[in-house]
Formats: sequence, C-alpha cells, structure tokens
Amino acid sequence: MRILIVTDAWEPQVNGVVRTLKMTRRELEAMGHVVEVLGPRSFPAWPCPTYPEIELAVTRRVAVARRIDDFAPDCLHIATEGPLGWHARAVARDRGWPHTSAYHTRFPEYLHARTRLPLRWSYAVLARFHSRSSAVMAPTPAIVTDLEMRGFQRVRLWSRGVDLATFVPDGDRIQTDLRPVFLYVGRLAVEKNVEAFLDLTLPGEKWVAGQGPIAERLRRRCPGVRWFGVLRGQELAALYRSADVFVFPSRTDTFGLVMLEALACGTPVAGYPVAGPIDVVGDSGAGALDEDLGAACMRALVVPRQQARLHAERFSWRTAAEQFASHLQPFAAAG
Repeated sequence: MRILIVTDAWEPQVNGVVRTLKMTRRELEAMGHVVEVLGPRSFPAWPCPTYPEIELAVTRRVAVARRIDDFAPDCLHIATEGPLGWHARAVARDRGWPHTSAYHTRFPEYLHARTRLPLRWSYAVLARFHSRSSAVMAPTPAIVTDLEMRGFQRVRLWSRGVDLATFVPDGDRIQTDLRPVFLYVGRLAVEKNVEAFLDLTLPGEKWVAGQGPIAERLRRRCPGVRWFGVLRGQELAALYRSADVFVFPSRTDTFGLVMLEALACGTPVAGYPVAGPIDVVGDSGAGALDEDLGAACMRALVVPRQQARLHAERFSWRTAAEQFASHLQPFAAAG
C-alpha cells in the first residue's frame, strides 16, 4: 500500500511522537509498503506558542491537497490535531475518503496546566477532530478506555516498541563517583512534572537530559543536578545504562517511550501509578510505581537489571507497525 502520514510533529523535533512515526515508517517500509510523511517542513512554518521548538505549518488547504495528490496514497493517516491535521481532515471529508487518526498527546491536560482552560472544552474540540476517523489509534488500553468514556468512537489500540539494537545493557557508561544515580529524560515543561522528581530527597545524584521552556529556571533552581541537554542514539543509550533508576514523574503522558528505552538498557523505572507507567511497567517487576515517588525510587533500586531488559523485550516496533497497518482503511475498500 501507499500510505501517507500527515503530521504536525516531525524532524527536527525530538519527542515521542516523532520517534513513534519514524520507527513505524521504518517497519512499514520493511514490510513492503511505500510510506510518505507530510510534515511542517514542507510548508512555511511558525513557532508554536509556548513551544517555540515546535514549528506549525502556515498554509492553505489547497496546498495540502496538492501535496496529497502528488503522492497519490491508498491510505491516509492523520497523526496530529494541528494545522496540517485539520487541513488533511478537510480534504478527506470533501473527497469522501476514509482516514485514520491517532491520539498521541494529552493536549487538554497540557493546556489546562499552562492556561487553566477547562478540560471539557479542549476535549470537545479533539472529539470533533477525530469524529470522522475510521479508527482513532491510542497507545495503551488505559487511554483507549479514557477516550471511550469521553465519547470518542472507534478507538483502537496501537501500541509502541523500542529499538532493542540501540538500547542495550552493555556498552559505554558515564562515570560518576556518586551513587546511586536517578535519571530523568524528556521535555522540561510544566506538564511533565519534573519538579516532583527534583524536589525529592534521594541519596546519590540526580541527572536530567532534555530541553524545554522551563529548562533555565530548573537549572538555576537546582545547581546540584547534573544536566545533559538533548542526547540521541548511542549517547542516550550510554546515559540510560549509566543510571541506577529511571524516574518518570509525569502524570499526563499517554505512553512514555523513554521508559521503554531505559528498561531496554537494564535500568528499572520509578513512577506514579497512572496511565503510561501502568501500561509500560505495571506489575512486571521491572520497576516500582507508587503515589509516593520517593518510595518508588528506592524500591526500584533493588530491581534486577536483567528483569528490566527482559520486560522491554516484550515490546516490538514490528508488532506495533502491524497493529497500525491493520487499522488502516484503503480508499478503494471504502468504495
């Protein structure tokens, strides 16, 4: 099949949505499909308010329609609810094409954390956006249930995977004289709840990798933390395997790919018992979940590293891509 993925999140952005789409495209192409990604770099773009590192396309529907026709897809998947997503949705509606969409990010919760906008308002907008989708793909059973309870229709599971060749327990490590090491990797933004981790009283040392709108404030506030910025590939894998515990303080993520990457490197996870950590870690024995995040960190310290790796091996990008493909609806089949 010729599969077109329309997304407002794409390179050079560094986040879970982009990693998911890149790995999905890789696996789909290995399965014999032809995949094109239509992202914001294909058009003039403008920095997203409060997320300046994210560029949003500034274009018209006719320009998006032209790019869709240039590829001539068999299937259309709309990955995000941004400007390109709305334009692609309108093109599909006007032409009577079926399409799938995905719920990657809890934007209502993010907006509420930043602006106090009522959740019901933004969820109403998202429900309208996804209302024409033949399948709304969500990353975990907990998110599927949550969306169904909010009135979303045709919600289907599309899980995630991890690159088990890059993220491995053996390899280079970052040296430190302070142990244990508690690590956070991700965006430095208010909705990620990073301060809940930084405020903990823990032995050893805290490490943070990532960038975001509150990065400078956090660095000034926590000079004793070791800051690494944005890392990728082998450097990121070395960071994960150098830590004793990976701490995931977010209460709003839909999945949390960084947890899988850490587990694949043999590093146990500590987090809250909420959607995301429940689905990734749960009762697997690969980490510890507790409403007392500090207690979870200390319990995770005694988790065998081989248990973390074994659990990560259950997650495959090929299986996730096969799930994705099974939900697609070719235009011809709809006729």
